[in-house]
Amino acid sequence: MTPLLSIPAAPDAPWACDLSAAEDSLAERLAEYRRLFDHALIDQQATDTSTTYRLADRPGVREWVLDLAVREAACCPFLSFEVTAEDRHLLWHIGGLGAADVAILGEVLSTADRRASSEALARDLAAHGRLPIRLGR
Repeated sequence: MTPLLSIPAAPDAPWACDLSAAEDSLAERLAEYRRLFDHALIDQQATDTSTTYRLADRPGVREWVLDLAVREAACCPFLSFEVTAEDRHLLWHIGGLGAADVAILGEVLSTADRRASSEALARDLAAHGRLPIRLGR
């Protein structure tokens, strides 16, 4: 395994996703996850304290995942983020209190009607999760 990114959790960070300083909205972020997962997600594994996405390491996916992980760490500093390369796959590990709620993202996106808007997905995510979300725009 080749480590690509490691961002530890901030120990005193509040347990909430804060998108108020993000350049994208929750709906835009969810649309980006949908595009990424449609393009490269192979599978995911979740426990009570972690979620790991396994993605195909296709052209452009590595940079996309690293960029998204950095943005996620900015809005969810109570979680840790690690990205590693293994063979032709990327492993994106999200750990810490609340990581199981992150797994709900994959469930919401995989079971959602493909015609559903990102705004509807944002409502579903908020309805299924226990994690407070502070919205920006």
